Amino acid sequence: MNETARKPRVAGFALFTLFLTAVCVTLGVWQLQRRIAKHELIAALTERLAEAPVALPPPARWAALSPARDEFRRVSFTATYAPLPDAMVYSSGSAVRKDASGPGTWAFLPARLPSGETVVIDAGFVENTMQDRSVEDRAVRKLVTGQAVSFTGYLRFPEAPGWLTPVENRGKRLWFVRDHVAIASALGWGAVAPFYVDLEQPAPENGIPRPGPLDVHLKDDHLQYAITWFTLAGAVLIAFAVWARGRRRG
Repeated sequence: MNETARKPRVAGFALFTLFLTAVCVTLGVWQLQRRIAKHELIAALTERLAEAPVALPPPARWAALSPARDEFRRVSFTATYAPLPDAMVYSSGSAVRKDASGPGTWAFLPARLPSGETVVIDAGFVENTMQDRSVEDRAVRKLVTGQAVSFTGYLRFPEAPGWLTPVENRGKRLWFVRDHVAIASALGWGAVAPFYVDLEQPAPENGIPRPGPLDVHLKDDHLQYAITWFTLAGAVLIAFAVWARGRRRG
């Protein structure tokens, strides 16, 4: 009777072990696939960042632009900062700016093209750890001169908020995600380009806000994660083998 009852238990535990092993192996393979995709992304972004700037695409082509093909593409154009309320976007550190590795805010301002369209400019980083509106005001006030400016920067696309992203503080014009379309709607900037421009130059005389070149140094821990999952798969199999041997001896 005991032997009869024991076989279904072993068979059930064996199936459960195979299921856990398959899950761990699948997750390990998925991490390896993500590693390949991450390396391809890094190579593509590095290539784009190294290219000479091109003219900003005309508005008729904006709808055809996409993050997969155009994120981080360097562009040059002339525009004039609009006399409208700016926004600050909090950051705990940048993955593409080595000189902005700590907390602060990015200064987002609308700029008018000679043709009348509005492009949002991320004018640079401000050492504003307390998200102080007065600090941001002093930093951006001098930028809005009414004079046309020659910009060089990188095409960027809006970010989606995560589950833990704080809600914006509209009183301080403070956001926690780089969604320039939502910012433009909230602050009355009107219709804006589907991308914003991460400014490389020019920089203000005092360097605040601080624009600058981008450098790809994305985190790549996928191989480590894959090894961890494969190790767990092996550990599950070994644990089952030890348990099954003990059952047979008993």
